[in-house]
Amino acid sequence: MEPIEIGLIVSGGMLVLVVLGMRVAFAAGLAGLVGLIWIFWAKFGYDPGRFGKAVTVAVKTAGQVPHSKISSQALSLIPTFILIGYLAYYAGLTKALFEAAKRWLAWVPGGLAVSTVFATAGFAAVSGASVATSAVFARIAIPEMLKIGYDKRFAAGVVAAGGTLASLIPPSAILVIYAIIVEQDVGKLLLAGFIPGAFSALIYGLLIIGMALTIKGFGPPVSGFTWRERFVSLPPALPILFVVVTIIFFVYNPFGGDAWGTPTEGGAIGAFVVFLMALYRGMRWAELKDALLETAKLSVMIFTIIWGVLIYVRFLGFADLPGAFADWITSLTMSPMLILVCILLAYAVLGMFMDAIGMLLLTLPVVYPAVMALNGGEAVSAAESTFGMSGPMCAIWFGILVVKMAEFCLITPPIGLNCFVVAGVRDDLSVQDVFKGVTPFFIADAITIALLVSFPAIVLWLPSQV
Repeated sequence: MEPIEIGLIVSGGMLVLVVLGMRVAFAAGLAGLVGLIWIFWAKFGYDPGRFGKAVTVAVKTAGQVPHSKISSQALSLIPTFILIGYLAYYAGLTKALFEAAKRWLAWVPGGLAVSTVFATAGFAAVSGASVATSAVFARIAIPEMLKIGYDKRFAAGVVAAGGTLASLIPPSAILVIYAIIVEQDVGKLLLAGFIPGAFSALIYGLLIIGMALTIKGFGPPVSGFTWRERFVSLPPALPILFVVVTIIFFVYNPFGGDAWGTPTEGGAIGAFVVFLMALYRGMRWAELKDALLETAKLSVMIFTIIWGVLIYVRFLGFADLPGAFADWITSLTMSPMLILVCILLAYAVLGMFMDAIGMLLLTLPVVYPAVMALNGGEAVSAAESTFGMSGPMCAIWFGILVVKMAEFCLITPPIGLNCFVVAGVRDDLSVQDVFKGVTPFFIADAITIALLVSFPAIVLWLPSQV
């Protein structure tokens, strides 16, 4: 049996395990180990006497993966970004941010829901975790919306959808993972997420306003705030801006010249700044311990997924499945743009059954080379490319597209993680309620993705300035 055939069989078996409920990390790790044993035993001609040798070689090959990849300095960004978000919550910055957004935006139709979206976007700028963002605002924003008569399902949907913005707006753990898997510049990818993230928040806000204008009794505006009350609300929320600026300065020096440091250093300094703010605002030891424990739990979950999937990725390399898939994609007679759209639609379907990080880790080793080949290769110039952009720019553009698809998957049934988190925080909500509430935001996400595909400059303008 050829290695590619082994690759297809083992990959199919792994997907079956995931659908049956096995965690992605364990399904991928098991599939990768079994696949490596199979590949090496096939090289030994399926000699029963050499099966033990095949197992030994496969185990050694798989065992080298976790240390060689996880020791990458860039991955240290993930726990620091997550820690920033939890410290910001315990420092009270989330309440201050929501209050400022409410006083400035609540007067528009559907204003409190619009305020929630932009407050989650602001919090996303200091939090690398969508789950944490959803959990925080489920406690803060939903009670406020219920007080003035919002449907509880829609209120929950706003928070779940708003939480997805943390996947795109830096600091983003998923963007860091993408950059490491495809070996692209982390700093440029983080910069590329700012404008699409703000754009997504704007589309969400416009959707809510449109619904409030067309549906009677939907989302009444909240008025009565004076200009003095609005300006008074800004200083408590300014630390969020300070942290964002600190991170940006380390990733990209806006004054010209070399950056002040690496993204890793920027994340560490951002976490330290928020820690000082939390101490100043009266954070106690119990709260600090909770922040550290929650950061550790989420970081370990992410790293475990990475370990398992990287074993599977090593197997894919031996099976040469990425190269075969890229050759097949480039041989299709369809338009390259249509092929790209089909790939994005496949992500939408796959995301219904897998978590966002696992989905990207499993698919990128195969899909990324195919997309690069469609554009003309990783070294192609913009003039000679299919999509009108150089290889590195195409990698950034595609990265933002797939991360946006990962956002979409965080709210799609049956395993939309943000919906489960919101339902878990609120005893008066079922998961079905939250899934019904996020339904309108599928339209907003579809519009956003279509615009990002049609107008790549929305993604590429900021990183092209570096």
